[in-house]
Amino acid sequence: MSMAAARRETDEVWDQFRVPKAEQTEPLSECVRTALRFYLGHLGDYEVNDLHAMVLAEVERPLLETVLEHTQGNQTQAARLLGLSRSTLRKKMADYGVRPPE
Repeated sequence: MSMAAARRETDEVWDQFRVPKAEQTEPLSECVRTALRFYLGHLGDYEVNDLHAMVLAEVERPLLETVLEHTQGNQTQAARLLGLSRSTLRKKMADYGVRPPE
């Protein structure tokens, strides 16, 4: 499955577990833990095969977008800030369909 297809599937699954912004006062790790507990508690008969990739995609895409926004689209600075090579950053951007801010 392509990263874009996985992202669409992830969006559909996670849409039902969004935390209202007013309640986001906990550290990121606690927000992730809370969302995962809720998600796992409401799976029912739905089979999940790659929870790890799904969670990473949920965190990595906004991470890339936010850092690129912060660096005003400067990929060299963004890569340095993330501790990635520029080519790795560009690959991840392509994988997630992330475009530099205009």
